[in-house]
Amino acid sequence: MAKREKEKKSEANELKEKLFMKRKNTGLEMTESETAKADKFCEGYKSFLDTGKTEREACAEAVRLAEKAGFVPFDKTASYKAGDKVYVCNRGKAIILAVIGKEPAADGVRLAAAHIDSPRLDLKQNPLYENEGLAFFKTHYYGGIKKYQWPVIPLALHGVIYKADGERVDVKIGEDAEDPVFVITDILPHLADEQYKRPAPKLIQGEELNILIGSRPFRDDNASEAVKLNIMCILNEKYGITESDFISAELECVPAYKAKDVGFDRSMVGAYGQDDRVCAYTALSAILGIKGAPDRTAVTVLTDKEEIGSEGCTGLCSAYLKYFIYDLGECFGVNGRDVLSRSKCLSADVNAGYDPTFSEPFEKLNASYCGRGVVLTKYTGARGKSGTNDASAEYVSEVRRVFDAAGVIWQTGELGKVDHGGGGTVAMYIANLDVDTVDLGVPVLSMHAPFELTAKNDIYMAYKAFKAFFKG
Repeated sequence: MAKREKEKKSEANELKEKLFMKRKNTGLEMTESETAKADKFCEGYKSFLDTGKTEREACAEAVRLAEKAGFVPFDKTASYKAGDKVYVCNRGKAIILAVIGKEPAADGVRLAAAHIDSPRLDLKQNPLYENEGLAFFKTHYYGGIKKYQWPVIPLALHGVIYKADGERVDVKIGEDAEDPVFVITDILPHLADEQYKRPAPKLIQGEELNILIGSRPFRDDNASEAVKLNIMCILNEKYGITESDFISAELECVPAYKAKDVGFDRSMVGAYGQDDRVCAYTALSAILGIKGAPDRTAVTVLTDKEEIGSEGCTGLCSAYLKYFIYDLGECFGVNGRDVLSRSKCLSADVNAGYDPTFSEPFEKLNASYCGRGVVLTKYTGARGKSGTNDASAEYVSEVRRVFDAAGVIWQTGELGKVDHGGGGTVAMYIANLDVDTVDLGVPVLSMHAPFELTAKNDIYMAYKAFKAFFKG
């Protein structure tokens, strides 16, 4: 009897092994050698995060790395052959890179699309004011943030100012050890009774995200707004600007701290802006690392404005990606529409990593988990799949075969329970061009916070996935 039960159990285990889905753990599945590669890869990733805290800076760093790897500006009137490497920079905020493949352009391209903008605080067009002996900048937050997370952390100021005569001034202050930083104040707990009565979304309100920038007055007893005047004198001396030049400026406040290893085991990366520069860096690294000519033309686009709906001429609601594909097709005598309709895309964006401390909004069976590999997300959107591309079963099947053949550790995941909200990516805008598209990205903890967390092994698996996609 006991022997028969043991045999049945053994049979059941064999069937489970054969029939059940296997959920892998990168820490157990990856070899020590591959884990070491992941750690080394993430050193470059951390440098990219520190160098490119804004979309302009990330784009400039991508251009620098591309040119170092042999990429040249794309010329739609030129002739290209397999293995040629080209790029197009869109207004300094987005970039398209391509490596020409051996197969005809009419067979389509392999496209990876990530975004390089992140939630932040933008200065208003008329930001500078003084109140009771303190000078402040007024801000307008960009993207979805929890506003209460932004006070009392050190902030840096990045961006550009175009003066009245058209001269460009680059601004980056708060990053070097000797630089000052800036901060948003908060009320002390002893006097916060009224603040505590507010609902969480209004604990700090948008018009309270005012950045403290100084307190010393200009040395003239007769001057009004003497602190504001002193600040403008400093800015005029350093940058040659007047107050009206803020009108033609793009100045962004971002956390001043650097990317760091997290945990005793240094297994995670903590940094600002990992949504979505973690996918931007992995997709960029994959295309920069292509040796020779791929079978199909490989394309990586790092785009802007995803956090506010991808609108504008540097976001993927615009036509700049479509125009590039059309121009590329013309170089080979092919209709751009035919190129697009035969193309395949990985929309490279992050997913929400399951957080055991805040588990209620997640549906565990379909959540993504840190340390279990890169996440294949068939659909995003909100509630009834509103605002999403829903990838076809045929294309998901194709992608999973590519990953399995290349030894990519991957998982699936949704963005929380069905009725708990959700989010979007650029996938639907590319799918609208008649391109088969599915989302792929790294699970993130504390997404959209000033300090986000990712697992190094997952980051490396994203890089490995994009490499396999371009190759396959």
